[in-house]
Amino acid sequence: MYQWRKFEFFEEKYGGKFKVPEEITGEIKCCSSGRGKVAIGCDDGTVSILDRGFKLNYAFVAHSSSVLFLQQLKQRNYLLTIGQDEQISPQASAMCLKIFDLDKTQMEGTSTSAVVPDCVQILRVFTNQFPEAKITSFLVLEEVPPILLIAIGLDNGSIYCIKGDIARERITRFTLRVENASAGHAAITGLGFRNDGPAIQIFAVTPSSVSLFNLQYQPAKRQTLDQIGCASKSVAMSDRSELIVGRPEAVYFYEDDGRGPCWAFEGEKKFVGWFRGYLICVIADQRSTKNTLNIYDLKNRLIAHSATVNEVSHMFCEWGNIILVMADKSAICVGEKDMESKLDVLFKKNLYSVAINLVQTQQADAAATAEVLRKYGDHLYSKQEYDEAMAQYIHTIGHLEPSFVIQKFLDAQRIHNLTNYLEKLHEKGLASKDHTTLLLNCYTKLKDVEKLNYFIKNEDGVEHKFDVETVIRVCRAANYHEHAMYVAKKAGRHELYLKILLEDLGRYDEALHYISSLEPSQAGVTVKEYGKILIEHKPRETIRILLRLCTEEGKLAKKGSLNMLPSPVDFLNIFVHHPRSLMDFLEKYTDKVKDSPAQVEIHNTLLELYLSNELTFPSMSQYSFNGSPDDKETISPVVAALPKPSSYGKLSLDDDEKSRAIRREKGLRLLQNAWPSDQEHPLYDVDLSIILCEMNAFREGLLFLYEKMKLYKEVIACYMQAHDHEGLIACCKRLGDSGKGGDPALWADLLKYFGELGEDCSREVKEVLTYIERDDILPPIVVLQTLSQNPCLTLSVIKDYIARKLEQESKLIDEDRRAVEKYQEDTSAMRKEIEDLRTNARIFQLSKCTACTFTLDLPAVHFMCMHSYHLRCLGDNEKECPECAPEYMSVLEMKRSMEQNSKDQDQFYQRVRNSKDGFSVIADYFGKGIISKTKPVENTSSSSGL
Repeated sequence: MYQWRKFEFFEEKYGGKFKVPEEITGEIKCCSSGRGKVAIGCDDGTVSILDRGFKLNYAFVAHSSSVLFLQQLKQRNYLLTIGQDEQISPQASAMCLKIFDLDKTQMEGTSTSAVVPDCVQILRVFTNQFPEAKITSFLVLEEVPPILLIAIGLDNGSIYCIKGDIARERITRFTLRVENASAGHAAITGLGFRNDGPAIQIFAVTPSSVSLFNLQYQPAKRQTLDQIGCASKSVAMSDRSELIVGRPEAVYFYEDDGRGPCWAFEGEKKFVGWFRGYLICVIADQRSTKNTLNIYDLKNRLIAHSATVNEVSHMFCEWGNIILVMADKSAICVGEKDMESKLDVLFKKNLYSVAINLVQTQQADAAATAEVLRKYGDHLYSKQEYDEAMAQYIHTIGHLEPSFVIQKFLDAQRIHNLTNYLEKLHEKGLASKDHTTLLLNCYTKLKDVEKLNYFIKNEDGVEHKFDVETVIRVCRAANYHEHAMYVAKKAGRHELYLKILLEDLGRYDEALHYISSLEPSQAGVTVKEYGKILIEHKPRETIRILLRLCTEEGKLAKKGSLNMLPSPVDFLNIFVHHPRSLMDFLEKYTDKVKDSPAQVEIHNTLLELYLSNELTFPSMSQYSFNGSPDDKETISPVVAALPKPSSYGKLSLDDDEKSRAIRREKGLRLLQNAWPSDQEHPLYDVDLSIILCEMNAFREGLLFLYEKMKLYKEVIACYMQAHDHEGLIACCKRLGDSGKGGDPALWADLLKYFGELGEDCSREVKEVLTYIERDDILPPIVVLQTLSQNPCLTLSVIKDYIARKLEQESKLIDEDRRAVEKYQEDTSAMRKEIEDLRTNARIFQLSKCTACTFTLDLPAVHFMCMHSYHLRCLGDNEKECPECAPEYMSVLEMKRSMEQNSKDQDQFYQRVRNSKDGFSVIADYFGKGIISKTKPVENTSSSSGL
């Protein structure tokens, strides 16, 4: 072990002024620490409790004679002591086990020695079943509170065990025996507990053996681990539950299966201990009376601290320090330095590998480890050992900023090292887009296609650890198109894959085939993005793909799932420069799908294409020639714009006229078919259709739409604008027949049109007057006023019409005169009858009741209408004739209703306006006495009426 380096990772605390308090006068027999306190037992039976800084807190008498062993519990603030007490009888042993509760103390006097903790239990160590012997070791294991397991080692090779709730004396006792213990070598010099799951194991050390007892078995199963042992105080337990045995030739470690590692530290081991992963040994110096304190770091194979000390009587650890109590009651407190101080020592000596091992074994945080690795890398870099430096920098990935390393190796032009670092950065998934770009640039500069293939085409199934878009962008820029396509395809970035095919390589057929292989939803997205390029170069194939996407060959349409398919409207933007292809696509779609949810939008688009006068997009010039398809596709807009020979120009003009006529015929057919007679609304936007027809002067479409919308005035307005008199009259014959639901008022508009025409239209006027006269649409005076505005019309045009109307009026006047005379005669007869009723008596000669037809007897009631009734037959109503009352009431109700209606002037004027003869309506109101009725004049003695 002479090759191990020595460092000063520990330092002495309190500047050498650390010592046992002077109040402790007896000889120190035992020490224990825990819960921030130190307990010291002396030969005078006192126990002293020291706090931080080795200051006396209080002391109390635990035993009457001597305190041999004590242990401070960790889970509860209990102190267990073994010591000599007064002997009660010659047969009873004076060795007692006491348990003190340090949380419960009593004051006895004013001094510190007057504080006495409660003694919760006293047990006799030795009984009749457990004969007395010298106690050589003592150890307590805290199980689940309040259960304790106490092991007491004796000089005869036996171990007395007490288990249970000691404070309540609910205990069991049993003995463990170390066999084959020769005389004088059977004393138990050390004990140790080991928890192996639910099983509890006890290590037992004698000067000649190491044994292990398994308490899971009854009786306990014993196993001999070694045939050599050690003296007292040279036994300890590591934090991994390993037994540590110190012998003059070496220090041995034991586990439950036997001896483990052995460390050849020579010298007699006075004390052995374990502290935070360090092995502590107090070794006797054979050449002097001094001892050496060595603290070993076994993982890093170094001596963390070495110091010469006097004779040590006790050693324990508390407050994060190692405390040695000397035989002369002086003390040494040794504490570990902080990590930064230890690393500074190593850095000054350039011992970076030791520093790395140190931070790793002491479980320092990752940031601290990375900082050590960085300094080591900087040291190697300064020595121009670039490969070794990069190896250290790679270990810092995730903690050290990558730009720090990248900048160093860019300056040094160490592209191979830089590539290695960037590869590791990607493997750990910590690379940014810039790192990916830099790595790919390194590959392309080195022309290392093999590494590029491995980076991109890694077949190990590991998920991509780079930014896909960055890789594709760099590979495209470096003309590694196949690599870019591979990444895009593997990552499912179909749009990028197609972008390379179409924009970089121009492989349109392959792009179409790839789109066909995608899922419908993905294919739809890619077509929307790159459809313009595909339509320009492969229109027919692209249209076939679109039809398959939107119809799926009719499979889903049959199942009623048409709503799940994409709509053709979603792809209209890709045809922005190719209207003929759009028209072809929509026509084929409507042929396959009859009930699309987007019918209205599709029909609107088709109408716009059908009705437009010219399709003047540059790409459509190819359709003006009769060459092969290849020739058509290679014609550029510039060539198409060049002047053509006159024969070609004439042919192109004729073809354009034919194409326009065909499209308009399709448009009219679409207008008619998409508005069936049994539907109120069409399968297109009517307002848009009217605008398109007006913009493109499509009269046939306008006439159809206006007629379907029953806008008859707009229909005849179209004929008027075209001066189509024959069509105008034929339209009025069809739409002005009231018997067939038409509007006769159209003839009046037609007459007004001819009256304002300003040209000779006698024949048309005569025909119009025939229908006006037949349906009595206008009064003759209005006809004369309307036609008088046309200076080209003569009186001969309307002479016959006026003669017939005058003859009709004469006949009507005669009929009215005869009716007036009849009404006057009836009125005179009524007035005479009224006067007779007022002046002359009426003779009632009826002999039977009108109601019951029985003989009329008194009391009887006679009415002026010559009806007579028994009084009993009339009931409660004696003032009205039951026979005549209904007719009279109906007349009154009619008069009352007319009076009520007369109050509504709007209704009166509406009837006047809508009537062919407004004067007849006014006369009717006068005749019914509605208008002529006047209110009586108040506060006068007489009244008169009109």
